[in-house]
Amino acid sequence: MNGSSKGLNRRDFLKVGGMSTVALTLGTTGLLSLNGATEAEAAARSTSGGFGGYGPLVKDPNGILDLPRGFQYKIISKTGDPMPNGDLVPAMLDGMAAYKGEKNTTILVRNHENGTNSQYPVNGKNPWSKGAAGGTTALIVSPDREVIDEYVTNSGTIRNCAGGASTWGTWLTCEETRELGHGFVFEVNPLDPENEMSKTPIRDMGYFSHEACAVDPSTGIWYLTEDSDPSFLYRFTPHDRSQTLGSLQKGGILEAAAIDEISTSSPSQLNSGQKFGIVWKKLNPERAQQDAKDLGCIQFSRLEGAYFSAGTFWFDDTSAGSKELGRVYRYFPATNTLELFYESTEQNELEMPDNITITPWGDLWIAEDGGGNDRIVGLTPEGKIYTFAENMMNGSEFAGPTFSPDGKTFFVNMQTPGITFAIWGPFARRNTARQRTMGLAAPPASLAPSVSDKLLAFAEEQGMSRLEAAALERHGMPIL
Repeated sequence: MNGSSKGLNRRDFLKVGGMSTVALTLGTTGLLSLNGATEAEAAARSTSGGFGGYGPLVKDPNGILDLPRGFQYKIISKTGDPMPNGDLVPAMLDGMAAYKGEKNTTILVRNHENGTNSQYPVNGKNPWSKGAAGGTTALIVSPDREVIDEYVTNSGTIRNCAGGASTWGTWLTCEETRELGHGFVFEVNPLDPENEMSKTPIRDMGYFSHEACAVDPSTGIWYLTEDSDPSFLYRFTPHDRSQTLGSLQKGGILEAAAIDEISTSSPSQLNSGQKFGIVWKKLNPERAQQDAKDLGCIQFSRLEGAYFSAGTFWFDDTSAGSKELGRVYRYFPATNTLELFYESTEQNELEMPDNITITPWGDLWIAEDGGGNDRIVGLTPEGKIYTFAENMMNGSEFAGPTFSPDGKTFFVNMQTPGITFAIWGPFARRNTARQRTMGLAAPPASLAPSVSDKLLAFAEEQGMSRLEAAALERHGMPIL
């Protein structure tokens, strides 16, 4: 999928069953430079129009994780290894978020996408359902990337795939299922693990196959994706929008996005005042997906990652598009505008986007879940695309990409055999202005979704961007 490795089959790489703990540990050593650049030089490059990533990947001699020159990784947690209390690290590592802890520590909260049976289940003391093997764990990581503690924070749930971080230090873990009475969102407090809140479903956030969620800090409204076929884009408006501990448990309104005619005071020259855009339709949370179907809401292929940054909600559809390689969307709550930011047509560019994040310096990072050696792919506000990391160990997906609060460490999971990595090196410095720029930037010219000249002319007449027109057109709205 990237560089010379594209000619190699994943079977040519080391398989999990044949790798020893020693081999895994060896991959954590070694420090190289970024093509001779210092950290300060790399940071300076990040603010220039020429920044396009960190250069070509360097082959990992241990066949685990290829990274750019100057970066190194450390395996900080692995499925089957003992935690401090004697329990074993659960399997199926997935969504994750990082929080600031005491004494410059980082608190990681991590999902485990187990079902009802697993060799390495989440063994909690206060489960919601005793027959479920999923849940969440937390890791307390020191500034030098050593795990100080590791423990269960939620248990008795099923297929905890992704989720989202709140603004008040908790993690919303989402069940990707509608089986055995499961299919809800739970709020997890890493500082008060396995409390009653952690086993209390937030029912107004819907009963469906949840994937990820993200909150708009300016309004307290949550946006949720669904991993199903078809799937819908939801929003949850809490009755209590104080964004404090316990506020979500007071309930709220669940809606799904639809394309419909909206009122306008400026009649179009082409369609006599008819204008289409995004509207939100109220649902019964206990039958959310069926209501969304019945109300004609937008049907996506299979939604995955979600991330909110600088007024923009980013999400992706992992198997959408003419080549079924995936799409990346962004939604602007302030203008109620949906845009198709990127539609992949080549595996080498992007294959099946999953979890996403905005880096501290403003790039969009996408974790792949495709059929080859999955990667972390970056898109820049300047219109560049690059690869930051590639899984050279097996065909497993990356999951849970997140940065430490100080921006110096990138944490990510390899779902199987179940590894959490800490990655560091000459990352660019934090740049909030560039994060805002990413929210408004056009996609790389070669990757922008194609639109016809006729559609482009219509979009201009309607006062919409070509990306907005592409989103409406791809979802069947006859706007021409």
